[in-house]
Order: sequence, then structure tokens, then C-alpha cells
Amino acid sequence: MPRDATGTGDAGPVGPRLTAGVRWSGATAVVTVTGELDRDTQEPLHAALADALDRRPERVVVDCERLTFCDSTGLNLLLTARLDAREAGSRLELAALRPPVDRAFGVTGVVTVFTVHDELPAELAEGEHL
Repeated sequence: MPRDATGTGDAGPVGPRLTAGVRWSGATAVVTVTGELDRDTQEPLHAALADALDRRPERVVVDCERLTFCDSTGLNLLLTARLDAREAGSRLELAALRPPVDRAFGVTGVVTVFTVHDELPAELAEGEHL
């Protein structure tokens, strides 16, 4: 599976199927994920979450507005990251779940263990990109 240093995974015919990046708004890490999250593409999100948690933020908000698909691997990745955040004295929240992703979270019951925002909170719309 081709990977590059920019946080992309599983390159397809028109580019990577998943990208993830971290930016900061004060003590909050905003992790933006774009594309399809599955077994073959999870590494960029895993790396972005690990990078964010290494800096011990007060909270991590995963912006899912551009996440178009999430399978059980993605659900497990986010659940594990939630536990890692708690262990680090932080919390992991989700924002802007699109209908297909929201459905996967709702059907499995996973959504009940997260704080979920309908959209990215306005105070997090701008921030420092790292």
C-alpha cells in the first residue's frame, strides 16, 4: 500500500482514499479526516490522533465533515483513541458526522460513548496548522 509523509493512505487511481491532519485551537487539537476510513486506509488517522495526543491536549475534536465512509476498523480506531485520550487526561469528541457515517455509529451504538457535535464548534473553525 503506497503511503507518503503527508498523512495520506491507500493511494487510488485519483489519489489517496483517506487524509488526516491536525491543527490547534488553543489547547484543543482538531483532527480533520477526509475520505474513506477502513482497514486499508486507517494509518493516516491513527498517526494524526497519536501526534495530537502526544502533545497532551485538553481535548481532541475529530472533524468528520469530509469522512464519507467508516467501517468497523475505523470505529475501533476511534474507540481506542477515546480510551488513549482518557488515559492522557484528555477527551475525544466527534463533529459533523455525515449520514452514512452517522448511521454506522448509530447502528453499532458507538455514538453513545462520544460527545458528538452536529458541526465543528465555531470556536474551532480557525487554528494553527502543524
